This record gives sequence, C-alpha cells and structure tokens, in this order.
Amino acid sequence: MTFVQNKKNGKPDYLEIQWRVGEYNRLSKEDGDKPESDSIQNQHSINQKHIQYLRDQGEQILSVTVYSDDGYAGGNFNRPRYQDLLRDIESGKINCIIFKDNSRLGRNYPELGRLMEDYFPQKGVRVISVLNNLDSVKDPRGYSSAIVSFANIVNDDYIRQLSIKIKCTLAMKRERGEFTGNYAPFGYQKDPNDRHKLVIDEEQAEIVRRIFDWYEEGMSASGIAKRLNAMQIMTPGDFKIRDGCKSFITHEKNSPKTRTWAVNTVKTILTNEVYIGNMVQGKHKSVSYRSKKMALTDESEWTVVEGTHAPIISEEQFAIVHERFARRTRVAPAQDQTYLLSGFVICARCGHTMNRFTSQGYVRYRCMTRIYAPDKCQCPTVKADHLEQLITRAIQTEIRRLVDVKAVIDAARQIKTTSGAQNEYTLALNKAEKEKERLMDAEFRLYDNFQSGLLQEAEYRRYKDRYGQEIALQQSKIEKLNQSLLELKEARQQDDAFVAFFQKYGNIQKLDRDVLNNLVKKIVFHEKNHIEIYFRFAEESDKLYDLATVVQDDGIVSCV
Repeated sequence: MTFVQNKKNGKPDYLEIQWRVGEYNRLSKEDGDKPESDSIQNQHSINQKHIQYLRDQGEQILSVTVYSDDGYAGGNFNRPRYQDLLRDIESGKINCIIFKDNSRLGRNYPELGRLMEDYFPQKGVRVISVLNNLDSVKDPRGYSSAIVSFANIVNDDYIRQLSIKIKCTLAMKRERGEFTGNYAPFGYQKDPNDRHKLVIDEEQAEIVRRIFDWYEEGMSASGIAKRLNAMQIMTPGDFKIRDGCKSFITHEKNSPKTRTWAVNTVKTILTNEVYIGNMVQGKHKSVSYRSKKMALTDESEWTVVEGTHAPIISEEQFAIVHERFARRTRVAPAQDQTYLLSGFVICARCGHTMNRFTSQGYVRYRCMTRIYAPDKCQCPTVKADHLEQLITRAIQTEIRRLVDVKAVIDAARQIKTTSGAQNEYTLALNKAEKEKERLMDAEFRLYDNFQSGLLQEAEYRRYKDRYGQEIALQQSKIEKLNQSLLELKEARQQDDAFVAFFQKYGNIQKLDRDVLNNLVKKIVFHEKNHIEIYFRFAEESDKLYDLATVVQDDGIVSCV
C-alpha cells in the first residue's frame, strides 16, 4: 500500500483512510531517574494529544492500541510489547504507528534505519514521530530526509557511550573485589544485604565439597558426573529454578535443555578459584554494544582479587586437585594435539556435548547425556569419518555461496554509482556545511550591525551566543556525518576482507583444526545425515546475503 497526498474535493486522500493506530511507549533505566510509570504516562499523554489533533483535523481514527515496554534498553529490540506490535502490523491490525520521538522506538541506528526506511514503507504503515515532527504521510520528503538518519545516529551514539560508562563502572567494581555477575557461582548466594558480596549456600557447598573429595580420591570428572546423576543430585540449573530465579527460568524456557550433570560442569567447579575465596571475573566480554553476544577473554585480562569471601575448599586441597587436573587434560593418544572435532559437536536433542570413542574398530561420536542419563536422551551415535564428510561438504557449500554473493555485489557496485545525489550522508553533509557557512557569514555581519548602532550591546551578545551555539551544532553534525561516510567505506573493505578470509581455504578436501577454529562456532548433530553448522561471522555473512537479495530484487544485476 502507498499513501499519496492527492486531493479529492479539496481534501487529501489520507483524510479518507481509516487508521488503525498502534501507540508505542518505551522506558529504560538509561532514560533518567523518573519513576518508570510517570515517564510512560508522559509519553502516553503526548501521543494521545496528537491522536486527538488528528481527529480534529478530520482524520478517521478507527482504533488505538497501546503498546508499552517498561525497563527495556533502546539497543534491545527483543521487547515483548514491541514484538506484539510487529505481529499486529504483519496481520494488518495496525496500519499507523505513533511514538513520542525516534529514540522511543529504539537507539540502534542500523535497525532503526531498516525499520523506518524499509520495513514500515513495505508494510504500508504510516509513521508518526511527534516531537521529531515527522509524519510519513503528510510530509514524506521530510520523513526520508537526512534529519531522520542524523537523529538516529545520535541515538545510536548515545547507547554506545552508555555502554562504555557501564563497562567502566563494572571494571571498577571488579577491581574492588565486588561480585558483578547475574548469578552467584554454584555453592554461593548473593548477600541479601549487599548483592556485590558472596555468602556460602551450605546445601550447594556440600555438593561442591563432595566433588573435590571424589576427584582427590581418584575419580574422573566423567565418573563424578555419572555418580551425581545416579544419586539424583540437583544440578546448578535446578537450584536456580527452584529458588525462583526469574531470568534463569525464562532462559531455560527459551532454550529447553535436559538438566543433568555434565563433565564440563564438573570441570568448571574443579578449576574455579572462587571456592578458595578468590574473586575471578572478566573471563568474558561483550562482542559489541549492539549485541548480547560474549567472547572469551585472554587470561591476562581477568580480574583476580584474593580473599573476598569465605572459602568452601582449602587452598591445599585446591592445589592438589588443580595439579592432578592439569595432568589429566585430554589429548589424542601419543599426539600433542586435541581430537579433530573435540568441543564442536553438540547433541540437538539435549544440547550437551558429543564425545569421541572407538567401538569395533570404528571411531564414533556419542552424546554424553546418553551415557550419564540414558533415560533423558537417546541420540544415535555417528561414525567420525561420515560426520567429517558432512561437515566438509557443508563448509565447501558455504564458501561457494559467499564467493557467488560477493560476485553479485561487486557487479552491482560497478553498475550502481554512489554519487552525492544517491548518498544520504553526502546530501546531509553538504547541507550542514552550507548551513555552517551561512551562520558564520551572519555572525560576521553581526559585529558590523553592532558597530553601526543597528544593534544594542545586549542584543548583539544574545545573537552572538545563539549563532555560536548553532555553528557548534552544525560542526558536530559535519564531524558525525564524515565519520559515518568513513564507516561506510570501511564496511565495504571489511566485506571484501571477510569473503577473502573464507576464500583462502579454497575448495577444502580434508578438515583440520585450523579450518574448524577459524570458520566454525559449533556443529549441531540431529541424525545420520542431518547436521547444522553455526559459522563464525554469521552476522557478516547474513549482511552480504541480504545485500545481494536487495541488489537482485532491484534488478541491478542478475543472479550468478
């Protein structure tokens, strides 16, 4: 659907359309110290006044549905009521969306730009940003102008700066030995009087002591996991759910997984210094302020503070266990390397790791839940050579896809120019530079008017301050837009480098650890001929695929 402002009988067409309005409000702690309910109410009041204004202008408002998300950051678009709004747009229930200003919809510039410049127009949705004075029907040119993009850039920059502040605050807390995690380590609870301190949970601590004792006595980590499952001892996840940890319950619901003791859980406990009273934090870091994805950090970057809380295990016992554990680190027999697929293959049924074993002369992989708790999972075994062939073919296919997609995009770049007339950043930059030049000329003439007596001193100073502020604003716009243009250029270079990274492996015929470590995050095994491979750099590749689709849909270049 396309809205056109042609006039019929002296009235615009949009006055005859029946609008089904979705009012969206959002608030998070990043938006100040007002009570959340008051701020949401304030947004609601502004939006309702504008809706009444539309009614007074003769527009037909058929219905108004209110969607409010309280306590969700602008960079996170996985909000429950926002998702409800999108579903209602898809079903046709909503054909107009209204919000106080652009930042209420979100502060992630790329996603916000996609919504306002692509998604909403495709769905025929009218977009009204009240305080930004934007209406996609009444003023389509203003809506698509560089003002929108620039405002979104500012919002995105805000959340970037906020992320930096939060990281600095957390780093200082870690340096002071304060606990900053969402969940207390197994064996501990957060102090009810100070959530940054840990206190022993005796019920869980007793299980921790058993694990250390059994390992010291000679039992393997896998043997300990089997014994814990046979004794029906609750897992760390079971304890969190039992104790009513809401966010953990939600996570479990979204990612259902059979809760049994696994080898890695036992190993994590056996190697964690928290049990001797030391606080070890900063093992993971955020990949990007726009994403919740985490990456492992080098051990040299960890923050270690000794003696921050009561120990569960003595330092002597921990040293004995740690030394024994280091000696038992598993490598391939008679080789100084790990097994080829070690740590990569995950069971699709229960989510646990599949391990290598030899049976009847064949090397196979099996789900460890099937070994520890056979009543919980019956995932079939798979021959290692068959699994390696499936993975090799999948990697070969992905490399060919990326190379083909890159060819499409390169062809489009040769055909479609990126001149100033087609580049919103360039248009906005030219506009800002001209406006700055105009303001500087006006400021220069201002002194002449003062000297000639046309302006009093008070007027002169007031105008000079105003011009100074406006010039500074335009300079800020120019700097940000120049940075955006630079980022666009760098993004193209990164795309090229990203594809070249995959291309260097060529048409691989045999897997090795180097290929897997560089290209693959994990491999999910379903059954004999069904696997899923989660590649590294998935966001980059998805971006290229989307870009190639747009290029083909626009008819710029045909599919290779």
